Amino acid sequence: QVQLVESGGGLVQAGGSLRLSCAASGSIFSIDAMGWYRQAPGKQRELVAVITSGGSTNYSDSVKGRFTISRDNAKNTVYLRMNSLKPEDTAVYYCNADIYYSDYDALGVLYWGQGTQVTVSS
Repeated sequence: QVQLVESGGGLVQAGGSLRLSCAASGSIFSIDAMGWYRQAPGKQRELVAVITSGGSTNYSDSVKGRFTISRDNAKNTVYLRMNSLKPEDTAVYYCNADIYYSDYDALGVLYWGQGTQVTVSS
């Protein structure tokens, strides 16, 4: 069993910063890609940023230059540093991780965290 636990959400004024964390625990052999998604009220969940096990990153156009994704492989943790926050960044933020249970697995299993609320006031 694997769990992803997010933390770091909250209420911040426009222009402010927050750092989200997501720690994976349980029966983990290795983790491939890890990512952050968000879902605003009435909208579909959308990709924010993703990072591979080798450190390659990809961002949505809406957050490029403002958000930074990083990870600590020794801690099975992914982070999202969010700067210059805007009211339109308000959403529930979810992390996910592609988990491998053993060296014999051909494919990983995608796990999701429970979500953390980020609210940006104008």
